Amino acid sequence: MTGQSATVTCGACEYEESFDRLGDARAAVQAHRAETGHDPTWEIQSVAAGVETAGADAGVCGRPACTNEDSPLYRDDC
Repeated sequence: MTGQSATVTCGACEYEESFDRLGDARAAVQAHRAETGHDPTWEIQSVAAGVETAGADAGVCGRPACTNEDSPLYRDDC
C-alpha cells in the first residue's frame, strides 16, 4: 500500500503523525500510551482494496443484506 493510510493524533498533547501502514500506526498508538499515559486516537483513511472487498463480502456490518453469498468468505453458520 502506498500513500497515507492512517493518522494518529493525541488530544492531550500536540502529537500527530501519519503512516503508510496500519501496523505502524497501531504501534504508534501503543507506544504513545505507554510513554505518556495519554489516549491517542487514529483515523484510518484507506485500506488495501483486497481488505475492503473481504470486509464487504463477509458482511461485517452485521446485516444479512450486506453479505455476498457468492463470496468464498461467506459463512452461513453464524
